[in-house]
Amino acid sequence: MLDSLTPFLLHWGVTALSLWVASFAFAGIRFSNTSSLVISALLLGFANAVVRPLLIILTLPLTLVTLGFFLLVINALMLLLVSSMVRGFTISGFWTAFFASIFIVVLSFVIDLFLPGVGTTWQPSGNGLWV
Repeated sequence: MLDSLTPFLLHWGVTALSLWVASFAFAGIRFSNTSSLVISALLLGFANAVVRPLLIILTLPLTLVTLGFFLLVINALMLLLVSSMVRGFTISGFWTAFFASIFIVVLSFVIDLFLPGVGTTWQPSGNGLWV
């Protein structure tokens, strides 16, 4: 059980760190305290796991027409959704969320490359599936 909890906690920490760095990189992102940052990271992970796939399916024609660039808008909407749900987490507008979401994804990816166990969870298995 602890083996499956460790990657979750590492990914949660990476998301929290990325959000924290983004709050310094973008003047329009603010956290009033540490608990709002931690809760935001948890809710962002939940929104990306549950709400984002539903939005991708619902907007599939638009995503195909824009050659996938609409996924960037969906990422920004996930960030705005979380900021509307967490007291103490504010984003000044859509464009701040748009560019911050790109920044957060890239920074999280780079950090994941250096962490053992996080980046290695999405490797191809012997049968060709990604696990």
